[in-house]
Amino acid sequence: MQKWIYIIVLLILFPLAGEAQCAMCKAIAESSQAGGSSIADGLNGGIVYLMAFPYLLMAGVGYAIYRNKKSRT
Repeated sequence: MQKWIYIIVLLILFPLAGEAQCAMCKAIAESSQAGGSSIADGLNGGIVYLMAFPYLLMAGVGYAIYRNKKSRT
């Protein structure tokens, strides 16, 4: 049970390390959009694409845990 607490804490704290680049991405997107470039659209599409896989992985892990607990009872 204690192992799950460590995993949950890591999953909660891990996104904090990724926030460092958000300001830089925002600055690039705003400057390119003001110049009439489509870099902001590509950046937004890339973010959505990269965001999908962690959610799919978490859904798979959640389903595996649910199935494992259901089979034990």
